[in-house]
Amino acid sequence: MIVVVGGGPAGRFAAVRLGNAGREVTLVEKGEIGGQCLNYGCMAVCALNDAARHVQRGREFAAAGILTGASEICFSALLAGMDNVQEKIRGVLDQETKDAGVEIRYGSAARLDGRQVFIDGEEIEADAVVVATGSVPAVPAVAGVSLPGVHTAHTLPQMEDLPGDLVIVGGGVQAAEFAYIFSMFGSRVTVLARSAFLKGLDPRLRRLALKELADVEIREGAPLDRVVGSERVEDVGYGGSEPGTCRADAVLLAAGLVPNTAMIEGVEKGPNGEVRVNDRMETSVKGVYAAGDVTGGPFLTPVARLQGVVAAENILGIDRRFDLAAVPQSISLANDLAFCTAGGGGGIDLSVPAPAGPGSFWSVLAGDTGLGKIRVDRESGEIRGVWAASPGAGIIATYMADAIRHRRTVHELDGLLEVHPIADGVHGLIGHAASLLRDRPKE
Repeated sequence: MIVVVGGGPAGRFAAVRLGNAGREVTLVEKGEIGGQCLNYGCMAVCALNDAARHVQRGREFAAAGILTGASEICFSALLAGMDNVQEKIRGVLDQETKDAGVEIRYGSAARLDGRQVFIDGEEIEADAVVVATGSVPAVPAVAGVSLPGVHTAHTLPQMEDLPGDLVIVGGGVQAAEFAYIFSMFGSRVTVLARSAFLKGLDPRLRRLALKELADVEIREGAPLDRVVGSERVEDVGYGGSEPGTCRADAVLLAAGLVPNTAMIEGVEKGPNGEVRVNDRMETSVKGVYAAGDVTGGPFLTPVARLQGVVAAENILGIDRRFDLAAVPQSISLANDLAFCTAGGGGGIDLSVPAPAGPGSFWSVLAGDTGLGKIRVDRESGEIRGVWAASPGAGIIATYMADAIRHRRTVHELDGLLEVHPIADGVHGLIGHAASLLRDRPKE
């Protein structure tokens, strides 16, 4: 028997792959199937962002005289509706997993000590183990952080009312996404970023993000210092070179994730508690594998899924390796801000405003249709990076990332025919780059 600990993307994909191969598999899930992605992360952001974009579009139409009045959010109904959809998806995942022949043990606690596996305190004989216990929100150790009104993505569904003043702690993707959502819902949002906000993001994409977050007050170099209140949150204090306080009806901690490894012992771990693995997803203990967030960043669902499959196939005797190269990512604001690079610098950067298309036609007057940008190697024409801002930029980055991984050139992709209309500036840049390199003077 093979024991998989954790029913998130990594564990579930590993269990299904093993089950479909005819192996006896027990999946242990203490909570609900779907993990971080379905229950607290990606799908929750999708639900809330869909509503936020609807509100923004309604306001734009109202300002243009197309609609009379603007949409308003019933926050409690939104959260209830989100839960209904998530429950339906959980049912689909449960059935899909069981159809693969996997036994799911809900509500059970698993513990690993080297090669020994314990489920609800009972040692279980296992031919192999896949540790996929995921991650948990990073909670800073500051005074008042346990006051009512302080939330993480895990407790957000328990937020009773839409806060008038919301402080979001964090400077990365999650903080940006929640800042956009709650600002569209009507909250006064302040973001406290320990260092720079969205640091490392391409400067042009960052400028677009800040434009879409124009109603949000962003304080950089302002680490959370304390949460103040008697019976619940009232104020938040922050440090840095210009320390201060700000009013808060609620606080949302969105400062990243940490590997969930408290129940994992006897395997080698890294400085942040992450389980160390090789490119076969093998741990330091023979027969014990790990996949997904428990192995450390990037904390991304597609990475977790692929790692789960790699672990499963190596258990099955198939030599498969995981390569963390050219991983596409996206930030969901009014547009998707998506990007992927091959690493390193150099090359020719070409960019253009994204054309008007589905989801961006009415943004033309504001000059806000988005962006397309690519980086191309001067000599070979290989695509080395892509950055896109548009309603469907995440899809564009997905396929361009595959081109980057396989070292495709703009010459190979020249003549690409796109679906029209589409709010994508990247496809046009490919042909332009190919022409530019062909016309380059010969040395």
